[in-house]
Amino acid sequence: MSEIGKMNTLLVTRASDFGVYLDAGELGEVLLPNRYVSEDMKPGAMVEVFIMLDSEDRYVATTDTPLGMVGEFVPLKVVAVTDFGAFMGWGMLKDLLVPFREQQMPMCVGDTFVVYIYVDEVSQRLVGSTKIEKIIDMTGARYDQGEKVDLLVYANTELGYKAIINGTHEGLIFHHEALEPLARGQRIEGFVNQRRGDGKFSLCLRKPGREKVVALTERILAHLNQNAGFMPITDKSPPAEIYALFGVSKKTYKQAIGALYKKRLITFENNGTKSLLP
Repeated sequence: MSEIGKMNTLLVTRASDFGVYLDAGELGEVLLPNRYVSEDMKPGAMVEVFIMLDSEDRYVATTDTPLGMVGEFVPLKVVAVTDFGAFMGWGMLKDLLVPFREQQMPMCVGDTFVVYIYVDEVSQRLVGSTKIEKIIDMTGARYDQGEKVDLLVYANTELGYKAIINGTHEGLIFHHEALEPLARGQRIEGFVNQRRGDGKFSLCLRKPGREKVVALTERILAHLNQNAGFMPITDKSPPAEIYALFGVSKKTYKQAIGALYKKRLITFENNGTKSLLP
């Protein structure tokens, strides 16, 4: 079954002056214009194409691959704003429209937004929406604490950064977990921290729990060993200095340094930390 807004592998049925026609099943014959036709695309050949509507509402195929398919969330840049809405560049000759009714906030040329691509039920045209929370369904969301996930940041709020988890669910990276500014449309790897009361997930960029602390203790000892057993930083140092050296929050650092101190592997002196290892 051929699908609008997705890549399809179709059979070339015949050639014409305008290009070649492809068998798109229930959609009928679909034209692949001459600009996309190569010499090997003869009747009987199989071609991978993307299907959409042209300016005259006819199904048309292209061998171009867009930045996102129907049903996907993808960061796109605004290339034009008109009376119809904002147009997003997505790697195709025809830009993707985000109608005003589907805009979470006003969109300006040059801005990047995370867009959900879908087929408009009335017009059958491909359009986009930035109303992410209206679209995401948290039903069936199952993640374990500490599970590694792919994140797509789509909004910055007072609490933190909202992100899409594995392209399907929603979570929040609290500002103190982010440690550095994140940009809308940025893709990063993270970890599930816990499920909140509203069904959404809190996220972090470092593996939560004991494993994270144990790994940090090993890094601290290695750093001390590489620097003659001393570093000018303690559990009272500013968070920025701690993050610059180890890339972790002060809370995590204090847990790790405390564990080393209890084991008598380090001591504090002269505004710094000294290794007690031989």
